[in-house]
Amino acid sequence: MEAYRTVCGYGTGEIVEKKSRFIAEVFPVVSGDEVSGHIEKIKKEYWDARHHCWAYVIGQNPGTERMSDDGEPAGTAGKPILEVIRGRGLTDVLIVVTRYFGGTLLGTGGLVRAYTQAASEGLAHAGILRKVPGVRLKIETDYTGLGKIQYLLTRREVSILDTVYTDRVEILTAAAYDTVESLKKEITEETSGQAVIEEDGQCWLEITEKPPA
Repeated sequence: MEAYRTVCGYGTGEIVEKKSRFIAEVFPVVSGDEVSGHIEKIKKEYWDARHHCWAYVIGQNPGTERMSDDGEPAGTAGKPILEVIRGRGLTDVLIVVTRYFGGTLLGTGGLVRAYTQAASEGLAHAGILRKVPGVRLKIETDYTGLGKIQYLLTRREVSILDTVYTDRVEILTAAAYDTVESLKKEITEETSGQAVIEEDGQCWLEITEKPPA
C-alpha cells in the first residue's frame, strides 16, 4: 500500500474563449467501464456539442493512461488534459472537456491553453484528496486515562472513529503507518502503561488538501 492523490468527488468548471465554451467535468474512476459510462452520458447530455475530449489515469506504478482529442487537432486537447492530471500527481480520475464551437478558430496554442485551463478549473471544483495507508487501532483504557488519550489524539490530529463506554472505555482510531509506533509509545507513556492497544487491520486515511491561498 502506497500513498496516492486523487479527487474528492465530482466537479465541474467552465471557461469561454473567443465565444467557444469549454465545459470540464471531473470524475473519480477505478475502471474502464466507469470511464466509458461517464463519457457516453456526457455525449448524450451535450449531444449538440462539437467535441468531447478526455483523459484519465487509473492505478499506480505504472498507472493506465488514455486520452482522446475527439476530432480536435492531434495533441491539442487530450494531451493537455492528461498533462493537468499528471502535473497534479493524480490517479483514479477522469476529466472530460466538452467544447461548443464559437465560430472562431483558436489555433494550436489557443486550444492547448483552453483545454488546460478548463481541466484545471474542473479540478479546482472537484478538490484533491490524499489517501495514506494506515492502521486501525483499538485502545482500551480506564476513565482516568481517557482524557489523556483524547488530548493526545487531538494534539496529533488523529481522528477518533468511535468510542464505547462500559466499565472501561474503548476508543477506535486510525493512524498512518509511519506514525503508528510512535503513537502507541506515547499513549503507553501518557497512561503509565495501563492502556491496552491492539492493531485492528489496515485502512486508508483520507486527507483533503487545502487549495493554495
